[in-house]
Amino acid sequence: QPYSTIHNTTQYEPGSFSVMRPCTTFTVYTSMYQVELFTSYRVSCCLYCRVRDATMALRTAGSVLVVFLWSVTGVLGQNTVRSVCALKGSSVDMRCPVPSVTQVTEMVWYNTRLNGKLYDLRWDPKYDGRVEYSGPTEKDCILRITDLRQSDITTYHFRYKTNQYSEWRYSYGFTLSLTDLKVERIYDNTLTCSTTCTLTGNPTYIWYKNGQHLDESTSPQYKDPVSSNYEDSYSCAVKGHEDHHSPAVCVQGQDCNTVTYTKRTICALKGSSVDISCTYGSGYDTVTSSLWFSPKQSDRWRDKLIPEDLTTDPGYAGRVEYVGEKERGHSTLRITDLREEDSAEYKFIFNTQTSRWGHSFPGTTLTVTGNTGSCLYIQDHVYTYISIRCIIHCTCFYP
Repeated sequence: QPYSTIHNTTQYEPGSFSVMRPCTTFTVYTSMYQVELFTSYRVSCCLYCRVRDATMALRTAGSVLVVFLWSVTGVLGQNTVRSVCALKGSSVDMRCPVPSVTQVTEMVWYNTRLNGKLYDLRWDPKYDGRVEYSGPTEKDCILRITDLRQSDITTYHFRYKTNQYSEWRYSYGFTLSLTDLKVERIYDNTLTCSTTCTLTGNPTYIWYKNGQHLDESTSPQYKDPVSSNYEDSYSCAVKGHEDHHSPAVCVQGQDCNTVTYTKRTICALKGSSVDISCTYGSGYDTVTSSLWFSPKQSDRWRDKLIPEDLTTDPGYAGRVEYVGEKERGHSTLRITDLREEDSAEYKFIFNTQTSRWGHSFPGTTLTVTGNTGSCLYIQDHVYTYISIRCIIHCTCFYP
């Protein structure tokens, strides 16, 4: 935000935290467009920040789609644009389109202008905490965007300075498209993992039947005939992005085996409690047993291929319970007095009289973190903008 926006402000809320009570005032110096005339601004640092909710969505880079763009130096307004298609919720890495022998000294990725000036993605509130630049050379100069969203669909441009050229040079960028995965039935007995755009990078598709891993292939079509069992469901995913799989689909009727997690990622504070929940269906069959487990604890199981109920794990003794079990088709795992070692993936499985839900289907990932926060000051060296973010540390950082 512009400095004037936060000057003498007592509360500022970018996203999931609040900045409380101005404290030490310090002087910040910035330069506009490398002009050797410095302007002084006085900005208030926060004393502390508080997490608005003990349970909040966790932003994580996870697996990323890496896209290589061959370098062609161009002129602003005459850029050559490449298309990139990625999964919603995933991450994408874009190599900077610069010559291979170039040493980059400054770079800016942008997709919009503010008051007629190019607006660095790092300072755009829509990308807060989701954009990262790294590396000075062609091999490691990368733009990373995480937690991709519908609002990210646009064309991205790039400009840079090098150790040989002190003036800005412009290079082509890319147009980003996003898609979900969807299982569709084509012909009588064939399934395909459908997308609204062609995924970049020749992906490998993974197929699940009733939550159990079936097959992997570079073709989006499932090679075997579809099951004739009315309880069976199918889902697909892309290797490296298993967390962003398609919903499980009934292929022979309206009711079949399914598990849908309420949240795929959860961040919670140490010492607090968390509810991890899902909805499930078993078709026309009756559920005979169900349980929650964590693959992280598999070394404690009697048989490492057979998950064991988390309520019997000594590491969770007295801290785990199932709530809401009386409600058919809904299950909630509650963990109290959270510890950092509780950070793990948690999954729900069930058995019926004739089938079961497999344990290879991705579950909910929990991250447990410390319960104190602080403010991190970040300065943009090209524009007079700053970013203040809540981070899990105890100290205010000064420039």
